[in-house]
Amino acid sequence: MLDWRVIVPFVLTGTIWGSTWLVITGQIDGVPAAWSVFYRFLLATPALFLVAFLMKRRLKLTGPEHRLAVLVGIFQFSGNFLFVYHAELYVTSGIVALMFGLMMVPNALLARAFLGERVQGGFMLGSAIAIVGVSFLLVHEWTSNPNAGVIGGNVGLGIILALLGILAASVANVIQANPTGRAVPMVSLLAWAMLYGTVFDLGFALLTAGPPPLPTNPNYWAGIVYLALIGSVITFPLHYNLVREIGAGRTAYNAILTISVAMLLSTLFEGYRWTGLTITGMVLAVIGMVLALRSKQRR
Repeated sequence: MLDWRVIVPFVLTGTIWGSTWLVITGQIDGVPAAWSVFYRFLLATPALFLVAFLMKRRLKLTGPEHRLAVLVGIFQFSGNFLFVYHAELYVTSGIVALMFGLMMVPNALLARAFLGERVQGGFMLGSAIAIVGVSFLLVHEWTSNPNAGVIGGNVGLGIILALLGILAASVANVIQANPTGRAVPMVSLLAWAMLYGTVFDLGFALLTAGPPPLPTNPNYWAGIVYLALIGSVITFPLHYNLVREIGAGRTAYNAILTISVAMLLSTLFEGYRWTGLTITGMVLAVIGMVLALRSKQRR
């Protein structure tokens, strides 16, 4: 863990992914979220194919592998990101990032149901503590919103959209772990999945948001480049190299760094206000995630 070949990619991926949540807010300011998702992956897809080619990974897939890539693309690069972008219209970006830290829960439950993986008691206890902590933060988000209304108003909608995004990402995680997915180089599967997801994003944007807009703000396009190349293409090889170097269990702790960076940026640039409730919630969420991850690592 103290080797620079581990520390550098660990810090880079956590910091970059933590920053992407704030950058997304600039992508949905006056531009339909669906088109921003499409633009992001329109740029990222050919770059990821290039990465796979340079890494000399197999790019030709079989029929079953292509069908798996379609499913992963729809759940990961369409459903997940479409829900996330729309959720950030209503909920602070750091809170959405923190909610995604709980993705390990549906990951474990779906893996139990479809892959036969066992869930330990320590994992469930840690997850329960983390859920309580995140709930504290969501209560604060709900009550501090002047438009909350009786049923939570827009904040309630944002929470639902974020939960749907978590579920979509979990489905993508689990289905790619089946024998068909394990036979494909990860970067190749992601490249094809991103391509299929981008096609779906295009259709969804045309149906729901009309003709494609062409924003003139250079900051918008700078954000697209950052999210596509830095936040999507560069970090994936770094992340999966970490998995090979230190294992999936230790790599999963990267989520703690990602959440910390996202909440810091929300505090600095979105005016997020900390209270006794939110500080308690953040501490509980981090402690719960650490406990859950430790249990999962020992399995």
